[in-house]
Amino acid sequence: MKTAAVLLAAGRGTRMKSSLPKVLHPVAGRPMLWHALRAVHEAGCDRVVVVVGHEAEKVREAVGAAGQCVVQEPQLGTGHAVQQAEALLQGETDLVLVTAADMPLLRGETLSRLIEAQRAHKGPVTMLTVLADDPRGFGRVVRGEDRRVQAIVEEAQATPEQRAIRELNVGAYCFSAGWLWEALRRVPLSPKGEYYLTDTIALAVEEGLSVQALTLEDASEAIGVNTRVHLAEAEAVMRKRINRQHMLNGVTLINPEATYIEAGVAIGRDTVIWPNTFLQGDTTVGEGCMLGPNTLVRDSHIGDRCTVLASVVEGAHLEEDVEIGPFARLRKGAHLARGVHMGNFGEVKDSYLGPGVKMGHFSYIGNATVGAGTNIGAGTITCNYDGEKKHPTEIGEDVFIGSDTMLVAPLKVGDRARTGAGSVVTKDVPPDTLVVGVPARAIRKLESRDRD
Repeated sequence: MKTAAVLLAAGRGTRMKSSLPKVLHPVAGRPMLWHALRAVHEAGCDRVVVVVGHEAEKVREAVGAAGQCVVQEPQLGTGHAVQQAEALLQGETDLVLVTAADMPLLRGETLSRLIEAQRAHKGPVTMLTVLADDPRGFGRVVRGEDRRVQAIVEEAQATPEQRAIRELNVGAYCFSAGWLWEALRRVPLSPKGEYYLTDTIALAVEEGLSVQALTLEDASEAIGVNTRVHLAEAEAVMRKRINRQHMLNGVTLINPEATYIEAGVAIGRDTVIWPNTFLQGDTTVGEGCMLGPNTLVRDSHIGDRCTVLASVVEGAHLEEDVEIGPFARLRKGAHLARGVHMGNFGEVKDSYLGPGVKMGHFSYIGNATVGAGTNIGAGTITCNYDGEKKHPTEIGEDVFIGSDTMLVAPLKVGDRARTGAGSVVTKDVPPDTLVVGVPARAIRKLESRDRD
């Protein structure tokens, strides 16, 4: 049986009090919509249709190639929203999975169980329910004496007896496609002037058809987001889930409650992460690393056996056995080769530091290429910006840059050259040459004994 998913993402989300569409608010670094799309794909859906409305173009852009979008305009309720997908899916699928894009904690495996339950069900629909003491505004699931589902009653219309019901409608369903499209045409208009998808349950019962309910094993999956308070609750659950999976995969988190790892981050086994460390965006960390405490890594690749202590790494690439920090900063385009050591209060941007480079503290390297084995003394600055343009600096292999050297770009420093402490280098330095002074001048060629 072919299964399509319909994700409801048209709502305005007024209670979020935000200019950003509700489904684009992030949970663990990714939009709620991203989590919902991943779940339906993991559930094995052949096609995905996202119903958009408020800020449709922004939501459509976020969907990208992960699904097709249809616009609900005007927005007349959940039943009307699902109807918008009929033209795309009519005759193309056997089952239709319907869920909301503001429920980022629903797992793909849960939705897969829902689909499998409906495949084995003779009735037209299987729905997800949850047992909870806090109703969170969800509709109540009303059952008959035979325990069969009779109806879903929205909280606003529920009697005091119905409000006491602990079984709640999660808002995820799997329908027989042919029955769904026909039933939606018979959904009555509510007093609010909307067509509710939940009324299809009453239609099935009226026809004497079976409505099957699958109860969530993990009640936290039912957390939907309507306010910033709900968003924080979902964030906490997702972070705990992510951290637990990394620990099961062989990563040590010294204090999971104070470790913030976004969805999609990959970490190798035997890596140890200390508290107050943030791993964000498109980040990968190798095996046997030591990160933190007080470290932020964003959109970066860190190779095996690296140490990053109390530092910020953004848009950077660290090869194996690199050590940086404390209080170092790698900016976009920084590439540190194998065995680089970078001390405290150093900064690198748009630069390559070759294998074994040692960069002392209080230094800035920008728009530069540094050869293998070179030593960058404390206080070294590449003066790469002239007020209009940035210029490159090329430093060869086994060079010794003395403390407080100013390298005024564009500039080339040859292999095995040296600069004296406090030098201001404005002209290219040939290989095997010592330069000193302000401005720096060559005073002699270096013999092998000078470099020993």
